[in-house]
Amino acid sequence: MSRIAVIGSNMVDLITYVDRMPNAGETLEAPRFALGCGGKGANQAVSAARLGADVLFITCVGDDLFADGTVANLEACGIDTRYVRRISGASSGVAPIFVQPDSHNSILIIKGANNSIRPSTIDEAADALRQSALIVLQLEIALETVYAAIDFASENAVPVLLNPAPAVADFDPARLSKLDFLIPNESELALLSGLEVSSVETAFAAARLLVERGCRHVIATLGENGALYVGQDGEWTVPGQRVRAVDTTGAGDAFVGCFAKFWSDGHDIRQAMQEAVAYSACSVTAYGTQSSYPDAAAFQTFCHERSAA
Repeated sequence: MSRIAVIGSNMVDLITYVDRMPNAGETLEAPRFALGCGGKGANQAVSAARLGADVLFITCVGDDLFADGTVANLEACGIDTRYVRRISGASSGVAPIFVQPDSHNSILIIKGANNSIRPSTIDEAADALRQSALIVLQLEIALETVYAAIDFASENAVPVLLNPAPAVADFDPARLSKLDFLIPNESELALLSGLEVSSVETAFAAARLLVERGCRHVIATLGENGALYVGQDGEWTVPGQRVRAVDTTGAGDAFVGCFAKFWSDGHDIRQAMQEAVAYSACSVTAYGTQSSYPDAAAFQTFCHERSAA
């Protein structure tokens, strides 16, 4: 089984389900609240691990009441936590999330101890990272740390995947040429390319531009419309799966974690995309973030039921 190393954030999700968002100065009663574990890095690590991947997670937690629960959750998922550092005097990361009746969400993040994931963190875990089949990154940690990880992967011939979320407009274009995989959503693709992305056709054009700038493989997630690929292997789309969505929180992370697992196992990009589209669709049929990620058996049941239908 291939080792996936995820370097990234962890958060405690404070999820409020609302009938509508309040106006300025208005107080509303919300019908439901849930507390869960999240953060883009942790989400991607957990989704890959629940599918059976061997996952190493590199992150930082605070010294507050959320830290023990975060580490316990990672270990319960079978994730290697030897490089999860506790930062004295810091809060753990938290993410207040507001989910509307149409399943769409609004999210605030407070990074807390995640700000302590620095380039030196990469140095501490260097031996383990060199043995990885894939390094997975996002942008919820310091950009200089992401750059250091990309440079490390390039220097040590370890494949690297970047999910550029939350998007930044000033991402160093020179690092694009060091990426094996770039997996943005439509808004992130638009920001990175500088082109409008409002359709599958414009998404293809934006992805082609990023490939011209040096990225080997660009996979754009298109929500309910699936995903597209542009890169060294050609161009194609993987259609979305129609499901009854109740909560889209963490669906993009489900895609990335699932893709990382299946690509690491077989190095088949199209197959890994097909699995990831299905896994992401399955995740939005349940409430919560990591709580909505099925394990391998539940995912297999979902796929069989979809095939039968």
